[in-house]
Amino acid sequence: MAMDVVDFEVKGAEMQFVEVELDPGEAAIGEAGSMMFMDAGIQMDTVFGDGAKQQGGFFGKLLGAGKRLVTGESLFTTIYTNNASAKQRVAFAAPYPGKILPMDLKQLGGTLICQKDAFLCAARGVSLGIALQQKLSTGFFGGEGFIMQKLEGDGLAFVHAGGTVVRRTLQPGQTLLVDTGCVVAYTPSVNFEIQYVGKIKTALFGGEGLFLAKLSGPGELWLQSLPFSRLASRVFAAAPQTGGGGREQGSLLAGVAGAGILGGILSGDDD
Repeated sequence: MAMDVVDFEVKGAEMQFVEVELDPGEAAIGEAGSMMFMDAGIQMDTVFGDGAKQQGGFFGKLLGAGKRLVTGESLFTTIYTNNASAKQRVAFAAPYPGKILPMDLKQLGGTLICQKDAFLCAARGVSLGIALQQKLSTGFFGGEGFIMQKLEGDGLAFVHAGGTVVRRTLQPGQTLLVDTGCVVAYTPSVNFEIQYVGKIKTALFGGEGLFLAKLSGPGELWLQSLPFSRLASRVFAAAPQTGGGGREQGSLLAGVAGAGILGGILSGDDD
């Protein structure tokens, strides 16, 4: 399917949105619930799957929708088509504080692998699929990094990341250890594995979990400073119904009560 070449403008600072300009006949696809506003000449149509032309009729569409369901996304995608005779605009908003990253898939080799909730919108013709990690250990322990989205095509796609975003270029053989939730996207040439942190004490009390993502070059990598799972866990912990509201008052008593128990553990060896 031919890609639509769209113009765009990312606006805002902490809570960004992207405004896409469509020529007559052009269209964009958006994640369900991401639309902010649109001009009156744009027609909105919800379709099964990702809106791409599927082989095999209904069963092809069912397969495309099933891939989206596996990644935790909606079975449906919304297509915004400019049916007017002049340029029209449609805007898509980020779901939480962070940055919107324009990804030119043509410059990235035609494929980008990203976190399952990172996709925001794209030019019509970009295909949305799934990327399953090949190694069994990654599947069992990968957390957010196990099932990821795969964006394919040669058009523009927009990915959302939380907090501050950094792009890293990994050279052949260069390795980076990352919290699994902090991985936003990477090119297919990057090797993704899961590595055990190595020490039980660090795993239990370090707050980083038992496993880290091990990414090896060559390739491009995008990282986020605030994964949504981390933000959600902090909000939930601070909510009054969980007892988090009295954290300041109870922290001293909890620390004194647990000092004797933790002291014995921490004074021992790491294993």
